[in-house]
Amino acid sequence: MKLLRVGTVGAERPALLDQDGTLRDLSGLVTDIDGDLLADEAALGRIRAAAAGGELPVIDDEAGTLRVGPPLGRIGKIVCIGLNYHDHAAETGAAIPAEPIIFFKAPDTVVGPDDTVLVPRGSTKTDWEVELAVVIGRTARYLDSAEDGLAHVAGYAVAHDVSEREFQIERGGTWDKGKNCETFNPLGPWLVTADEVPDPQALGLKLWVNGELKQDGTTAEQIFPVGEVVRYVSQFMTLYPGDVINTGTPAGVAMGQAEPKPYLRSGDVVELEVEGLGRQRQELKDA
Repeated sequence: MKLLRVGTVGAERPALLDQDGTLRDLSGLVTDIDGDLLADEAALGRIRAAAAGGELPVIDDEAGTLRVGPPLGRIGKIVCIGLNYHDHAAETGAAIPAEPIIFFKAPDTVVGPDDTVLVPRGSTKTDWEVELAVVIGRTARYLDSAEDGLAHVAGYAVAHDVSEREFQIERGGTWDKGKNCETFNPLGPWLVTADEVPDPQALGLKLWVNGELKQDGTTAEQIFPVGEVVRYVSQFMTLYPGDVINTGTPAGVAMGQAEPKPYLRSGDVVELEVEGLGRQRQELKDA
């Protein structure tokens, strides 16, 4: 299933995109797309049955003006994996990590897939990163195997891990200062349930800036694959339904390019996609 949330900021309603590309209203069945729903197999079953039976009402958006919000509400935590692609580590001159690098993004960085992204005040090194986001569907603690890790995944989404490299690398401390500026985690458009993604290590990722292709990678390049990432993270913290893991970005970020590095500015347009998971488009403006 392709689950999403539509409507104005703070007033999104749950929806489903059916196999014909028609937007269907889920608000008669569930109150939101969140961790509680993802952990409730009976509720998910009712959605599947209603969709298969043609019982879900159509949401009218003939004008194409309906905002698509983040596909997941009430996110608990966003765990991010740094330097998780062989080609990205190479372009930044970093050694291949022996273990996954973990940092966090606050849930309040999340915006819709087509919402505005704000360049922070004083920023000269705002960068792009297309990523595969993993959404947890079952409580995960001290998992034993990568296969068990995959069994705890509810679904997948497109994430844009926007980053400010000076704040991240040159201002001391941890990476978090360059990762948690407002609007720095567009998510969506859909949460695609895991049954529709048979192999999360076979997904193409692309990102364009002002129409120019900058990133063109594949999750096959991940150093630590999805199942192993979930297993590993569960050794250090409990993952709950509705938690998100951003699994890293392939080569092609501004930081890895020759001087003058083409960092983002107000007025730039970024478009990105992950195979089968939808497409995002953001215009950048000054904060």
